[in-house]
Amino acid sequence: MKPRATKPRTSKTAAVAAASKTADSANAGDDAYASRLLAWFDVSGRHDLPWQHPRTPYRVWLSEIMLQQTQVKTAAPFFERFVETLPTLPSLAAASLDTVLGLWSGLGYYARARNLHATAKLCVERHGGDLPRDIDALTALPGIGRSTAAAILSQAWDDRHAILDGNVKRVLSRYHGIAGYPGLPAIERRLWALAESHLPHARMTDYTQAQMDLGATLCTRSDPSCILCPLQHDCVARIEGRVAELPTPKPGKVAPQRHAQVLWLLDRNNRVLLQRRPPAGIWASLWTLPQSDDEDGAAHWFAAHVSGEFGDGEELAPIAHAFSHYKLELQPRRWRPVALRDSVRDNDDLRWFERAELAALGIPAPIRKLIESL
Repeated sequence: MKPRATKPRTSKTAAVAAASKTADSANAGDDAYASRLLAWFDVSGRHDLPWQHPRTPYRVWLSEIMLQQTQVKTAAPFFERFVETLPTLPSLAAASLDTVLGLWSGLGYYARARNLHATAKLCVERHGGDLPRDIDALTALPGIGRSTAAAILSQAWDDRHAILDGNVKRVLSRYHGIAGYPGLPAIERRLWALAESHLPHARMTDYTQAQMDLGATLCTRSDPSCILCPLQHDCVARIEGRVAELPTPKPGKVAPQRHAQVLWLLDRNNRVLLQRRPPAGIWASLWTLPQSDDEDGAAHWFAAHVSGEFGDGEELAPIAHAFSHYKLELQPRRWRPVALRDSVRDNDDLRWFERAELAALGIPAPIRKLIESL
């Protein structure tokens, strides 16, 4: 008896390669870059992200804003909590800024949340409570640039627009061998032209997600998985051995170091005193501990607001926090129990808060970590 024939196993890499060849022959008139990328996406792309089910303009917009400067795995739980509380654009517009910042607390880059809230209000005022389906109208709204607007239109409505986020810049720089920092206007214009040239004539929703997925999972900043990439055979950086050097890094610049004093005040009921930050600048409109640039300023604020001795404060370990353009070292001091002077009372910008109230507030991550460590 002859041995029974067995079907050879096909690896995932081989499956992607086979799908790419099929896509190329089936779409001979289309751009090979887009065809191969779509074939790879069908096999290996991300199809179960929370904003994809259901995929609505509001959910797409919210996800795109959250994904600016933030990875998917970090943004996903924040997205789910956000839409559970504010499921529609009108509900976001009607919410208080404190509610929005509270839902955003811990995600960082809080200007995104303030712009999100402002955009929702403008959409209610000018666009009937919906996002406009027009790239110029979208880019006129706070926090929405050209690439974000294109991502919204292509994913929410399948409209034909090119995106150029960080992932796409990296992929295109390597694929075409483009030297020069992508943030420079001349390089960025060149990358935009290339992004436009590769647009397929269909499946824009999938194509847009595929570009982001490739950069996030294979064509990563460091240690990219070129052997699994559907574009490897035409990639100039891979062929010329320049993957590690492209895209060209931003010219080096030493981030300045700043210092600040932080006053951690607790009353006899263990409530914490929080102060709202100004509406502009770092941590704008968030609730945080009273803060001063130096010890003299902190002592002056303490004397004006608190009944007690500044020197009695317990000096705690410094906290290091990095912003995009400078480093900040916070020096916390703690007093307990203390009371406000008779001339100072709770108001819109300075209040005592119970511990149970803190979760709903927009509080900077390093400050939240500090006050929850007690």
